[in-house]
Amino acid sequence: MTTPAARAPFWDRYELPTVLLGLVLYAAWLALTWWHAAIPGVLLFLAGGYVTQWHFSLQHESIHAMRHWPASLRTAFVWPPLGLWMPYPLYNRSHSTHHVNFYMTHPQRDTESYYQLQAAWPPAGRWQQRLVMLNQTLWFRLVFGPFVRLWKLARKETLRVRSGDHSHLPHWAVHAVGVAVILWWVMAVCGMPLWKYLLCFAWPGMSLGMLRTFTEHRWGERPMERVAIVESNTLMGVLFLYNNLHLVHHRQPTLPWYRIARRWRDNRAEMLATNRNFYYRGYLQIARLFMFRPVFDPRHPRW
Repeated sequence: MTTPAARAPFWDRYELPTVLLGLVLYAAWLALTWWHAAIPGVLLFLAGGYVTQWHFSLQHESIHAMRHWPASLRTAFVWPPLGLWMPYPLYNRSHSTHHVNFYMTHPQRDTESYYQLQAAWPPAGRWQQRLVMLNQTLWFRLVFGPFVRLWKLARKETLRVRSGDHSHLPHWAVHAVGVAVILWWVMAVCGMPLWKYLLCFAWPGMSLGMLRTFTEHRWGERPMERVAIVESNTLMGVLFLYNNLHLVHHRQPTLPWYRIARRWRDNRAEMLATNRNFYYRGYLQIARLFMFRPVFDPRHPRW
C-alpha cells in the first residue's frame, strides 16, 4: 500500500521548487560577488542583503521541511556560511528549541525571545536598560540589532568555553573553514574588499532578518496567540519564504514554503481567530507604528 507521500508528485515529494530556489540563490550570489565592481553601491547593498537573507531563509526551511532528503544532503545544500556569522548546526539546534510552543517568549527558555525576566528588570545599569528599550524600536533593531546579536552570541559562546563546555568548538572550527572559503572567493578571486562584503552582504542580510523577527512573537496565554501574521508583497514573501505568515509556520512547521501562502488564504478567518488578530498589513505598517516607539514592554508579563 502506497503512502500519501509516495503518491505525491515527484516535484513535490522532493520539494523541487526549493531545489530550484537554492540554485537561483547561489547563482545570484556568485554573480553579485563576481561583478560587484560594476554594480552601483546602493544596488549592491540592496541585492547583496536580499540574497544573504534569502540564504538564511533557506537554512530555516531546511530545518523544518525537505523531510524526504537525507539529513546530510539537506545540511550540505544550505551549509555555506554566506552571512558569515553563525554555524548552521548551532542555528539548527537553537531554532528547534524555539519551537517548543509552551515556552515561546520565555526570556531564558525561548532562544529567540526579546523579553526580560521580571526579576531581572531593570537590567544592571541605566545604559543597559536604555539599550534594551532602544532595541525594541525598529530603527535601532535594523541598524544596530545585528551588532547586539553578535555581541550576545560571542558572550554566550565565550562563557560556555570558560565553564568547561567545549562541545561547540568543533562546529566553530568547521564554520571557520567555510568562512575562509567564502572570503577566499570574495576577496582573492573576485577582488572585493572585506569591508565591502560586510557592508553590502553580511550586515544588510542580518538587518533584513531583524525586520522579519521584529514583531514575530508577543506574549499570549495560549501558544498560538503569541505568533504573528504579517501580510506583504511577493518580493518580501519570497525573501522570507513566506515565514512572515508566521502563524502558519508554527502550526505546520514542516509545510514547504511554497504552500504557506495558499494555506493562509484558505484559512484566514480561522487563523486570525486563533492568534486573536495578531496581524499586520505589511512591514510599512510596522515601520509606521514602531520605527521610534517600542514594540512591546520588554518585561515579560508572566515570567
